[in-house]
Parts: sequence; C-alpha cells; structure tokens
Amino acid sequence: MNDHPAAAVSAESSLPPPAADLHFTDLTPTHRTALGFDVRWLYALAAVLAVVAGVSLTLAWKTQQRVKAIEQEMVRRLDEGRLQSNEAQLLSKQSQDSSLATAAKVALLEARVAEVAIQRSQLEDLMQSLSRSRDENMLVDIDAGIRVAMQQTAITGSAEPLVAMLKQADERLLRSGQPRLEGVRRSIARDLDRVKAVGLIDIPTLTIKLDEATRMVDELPLLSNALPRSVVSKVKPLVAPAPPAASVPGNAASAPSAPSAPWWQTWNGSWSAVTERMWSEAKSLIRVTRIDHPEAMLLAPENAFFVRENLKLRLLNARLALLSRQFETTQSDLQLAQNALDRYFDRSARSTVLLSQLLNQVAAQSREVNVPKPDDTLAAVAAAAAGR
Repeated sequence: MNDHPAAAVSAESSLPPPAADLHFTDLTPTHRTALGFDVRWLYALAAVLAVVAGVSLTLAWKTQQRVKAIEQEMVRRLDEGRLQSNEAQLLSKQSQDSSLATAAKVALLEARVAEVAIQRSQLEDLMQSLSRSRDENMLVDIDAGIRVAMQQTAITGSAEPLVAMLKQADERLLRSGQPRLEGVRRSIARDLDRVKAVGLIDIPTLTIKLDEATRMVDELPLLSNALPRSVVSKVKPLVAPAPPAASVPGNAASAPSAPSAPWWQTWNGSWSAVTERMWSEAKSLIRVTRIDHPEAMLLAPENAFFVRENLKLRLLNARLALLSRQFETTQSDLQLAQNALDRYFDRSARSTVLLSQLLNQVAAQSREVNVPKPDDTLAAVAAAAAGR
C-alpha cells in the first residue's frame, strides 16, 4: 500500500512543468533532450509541408498554364474548323452548281447523240435502199402495196382492192422470172383463192334495190283504202241469146228449119242470167278481210302521206347505214320498215309482196363479211426479202 504513493510521486516528479512556468534553463538534460527532439520533428514536418505546398503550387500553376494552353488550342482549332466548314460549304455549293451544269451539258449531249443516232439510222436506211437490188425493191413494193390494199379493203368493205393487188403482184413476179420467188407466187395463189372464196357484199346493187324500194312506196295500197280483188267471172247477158245461124233470113234457104224453144225455157234462161249478175254485183260490194291492227283501218286519209314518208325515211336511213358499213343499223331499219309495211299496207297487193321480197333480199345480203388477210403472202415476201 505504501509503495503506490511513492511511485506516483516519482512519476509526477518526472513530468515536465507547465509551459508557462517552463524555462529552458530550468529543464533537466533529459527534458532538454526530449523537447529538442520534438522541436526538430516539428521543423521537419513544417519543412515537408512547405515543400509539399510548394510542389502543389507548382503543379497547380503548371496545370493552369496547360489548361490555358489547351483552351487556346481549342479556340484556335474551333476557328480553323469554322473556316474549314465555311470553305466546305462554299466548295459544296460550287460542286452542286458544277454538277447541275454538268447534268445540263450531259442532257444536251444525249439529245445530240440521239439526233446523231437518228440521222445515222436514216443515212443507213438511205444507203440500204440505194444499195438494194431490183428484186428487193420489187418485194418491198409488193409488201407495201398489199398493206395499202388491206387498208382499203377494211375501209370500203370490198375485197376488190386486195384481189387486184394480189393479181398485180403475181404478174410482176411472173415477169421477173426469178426461181427463188416461186414460193412467194404460191403463197399469193393460196391467199387469192381464200379471198375469192369469201362471199362479199355488193354494196352498189343493194343501194339500187333500196332506191327502187323507196320509189315503190308511193304505189303501195294502204289497208284503209285498199281496192277489192278483181273477180273474174262469166256473166250471162240479160237478153236472150242470139238465134243460131240457121234462123237468119239470109241462110234460110241453105239451113233446115229448127223447132222453136218453148217460152218457159227462154224465160228461165233470162231469169238465171239476171240473178247471176245481181249476185256478182253484191259480192263485189262486200269484202271480208282479216284485220290484225285496227288502227291501220282507221287511218285518216291526210295521215297516209306521213305514213309513206316515214317508210321512205326508214329506207333512206337503211341505205346510209349500208353505205357506212353499219350492218346492224341496216338490219334494224329494214326490220322496222318491214313492220310498217305489214301493219299499214295491203299485204295481198302485188306491189306490197314485191316490196317485201325486195326488203328481205337486202336484209339477207347485208351481213358483215370478214375478208381474210394475206398472211402467207406477207410472210413469204418477208422471208424472200431477208434472203431465206
């Protein structure tokens, strides 16, 4: 127990005095050594801190200088980039203008090249036509003539232009005397037979028939004022028949006397003749006719003129349609004319029957006929022109 206070006293005695009361001279050598060691460490630490601070300041200053240099470099490069972008825009605009000008020049050159190509083709055709032989010229003429004849046949509806052209081509080939053109002649003969085999429409004859039908309309009897049929009958005379030649006084000497007929026979003969004459007159006053259209019998006399004129106009329309190769319209007009003829006119009259037959003939012949094309001839001419 008593050792502990002694240790505390020795520890307290070993501690340095407070700084306010501490003097270097008052310190013991041990205290001086410990305090000097601490001061040196403090100086060393201060020096290190000063060096670190200087180094830091130096690094900060260098970093700042480098940042300023980088900023200046960036500003310089931005200015250069701006200048380069402006120059690039200017160059792109110039290149665009130059490309447009180049495109215009190319288009002009292409147009001129096309013109030159057309001129060259024309020149080649001209040279080929000049260098073509006589047979080739003849074949070209035959081909062109056949095509023109086909167009005329299509326009007129008649095969005469095509037939005439095929015959003319056959005659030219025959005069040429070229063995290699015999195939063309055989093709022409086949096409000519096929064209002639087709029944064609004789337009002039049909128009003449329609003109004749138009003229006959004025002679047709209407149902409303048709005349009765002529009844051919033998009517006995009202008086007694003449006496025979033997009863004539001049021949009395030469002929024997005949016995006279009784009076009642003479009276019966006269009465029969009178009754027969009266019956024939009565039959002529009465006419029995079948009426399919009552309005035709009730047609007023002043309207008969318009009925005939309407029929004439219908026939003229059919004629115009026939000349225009409109066969459907022709058939329709002829059918309407036939209906009007059967409705308003007396079908038992001879003129009406003749007109109806005439219209039926025109309607039967007014049919569209397709003329065959000479394809064999055209193919043979092309093959011969090509040298095959």
